[in-house]
Amino acid sequence: MLQNFSYQAPETLKDLYALLKKSNGKATILAGGTDLLVNMHNNWISPESLIDIKKIPDLKGITFNPKTGLSIGATTVCIDLINNKDVKKHYPLLAEAAHNIGSPQLRNRATIAGNLCTASPCADMGCSLLALGASVELGSADGVRVIPLKDFFTGPKKTQIKKHEVLLRIIVPVEMAGAKFGMRKLKRIKGHDIAVASVAMARTAKVMRIGVGSAAPTPVVTADLAASTTLEKAVAAAEKVICPIDDVRAGAEYRRFMVKEFVGQIYPELF
Repeated sequence: MLQNFSYQAPETLKDLYALLKKSNGKATILAGGTDLLVNMHNNWISPESLIDIKKIPDLKGITFNPKTGLSIGATTVCIDLINNKDVKKHYPLLAEAAHNIGSPQLRNRATIAGNLCTASPCADMGCSLLALGASVELGSADGVRVIPLKDFFTGPKKTQIKKHEVLLRIIVPVEMAGAKFGMRKLKRIKGHDIAVASVAMARTAKVMRIGVGSAAPTPVVTADLAASTTLEKAVAAAEKVICPIDDVRAGAEYRRFMVKEFVGQIYPELF
């Protein structure tokens, strides 16, 4: 049974910013709602107010600019990313990552931005976007700021979003367009399940990055590696950024082993 809450659906960013400022941190953003509504139904959270952002035109859509890269609006759902022709042409890693999220029903509802804002260590989009050097744009009545995704996550379920801010869009740099890529996700069961360990790698003529999920308190990424980095150094770089734990889904050493195994599997695909 859901608790009582107020519901508002602004149609402009100006109105959204005003509502967030007035709420003083007591309102919760509603986009896809695939995590939020489950948490409310289970009484894990009890927001006083929901602010639905799906009616705001500025937060919709996917655009590609050959000078600045890819922009993914905050209300973009997984299936939009999977089917977008620019994503499939220039950033196919993102389409593959989105396809790994949940079930078809979920992919038609869950937003890419929501997957990041939930800040789960096993966020499916985290690895791929980190490997591609993505940033997030945050907005409020005080202005707009852009943060590298690698700095966005601050802990399990925690991000740099301030109580009066909203994630406006995700930006993927044009330098990573056409990058060679590979992704692996280990699950306990076939079908849709959260990752026990996941790895995404992307390589251009200049740089290689490795994003890792479910092996640290947040999704993590290596420092920028040279495009010619050897497999041994790539594995070492991945090991340096992870700190897996034992939990009900897997042990720390197993996760560490699978991260190294996945890096080894993906590495030849990048050359």
